[in-house]
Amino acid sequence: MTEHLPSVTLVRKIKASPAKVYAALTQPEQMIQWWGPDAGPTLRAEADVRTGGRFRIAFRLTSGDEHEATGVYREVVPDRKLVLTWEWSGSTQPPSLVTFHLEPRDGGTELTLVHEQLPDEATRNSHEAGWTGLLDKLSRYLGDRP
Repeated sequence: MTEHLPSVTLVRKIKASPAKVYAALTQPEQMIQWWGPDAGPTLRAEADVRTGGRFRIAFRLTSGDEHEATGVYREVVPDRKLVLTWEWSGSTQPPSLVTFHLEPRDGGTELTLVHEQLPDEATRNSHEAGWTGLLDKLSRYLGDRP
């Protein structure tokens, strides 16, 4: 019997094309301008966006805490889909899996984010809050207003 690990699924409509959303998710010069779950700054962004390529993103929360995530791109379909492993630097937990699906909708994009293979419900809840904040920042960066 396979153990079911917690996951997060969030869906967001963004008033930008899939190409613009994809660029914001994959180009370090754009990622540095908005990535993170709250109003704190993004400190570093690196992305070798190809299957097997690595990424690294570091940000500071408004509390002053700094976090860095790393991972490997597992699947890259420009303007449509990104699948990547997700691991906090210094963590002893195995990597989890994040998928961004981008679908054209009504002149914009429906972005579905799925974060799978999380170790427990507390981690799932923390990531859900973090990803929600991050998608809010992405929407604002791309010109959406709440």
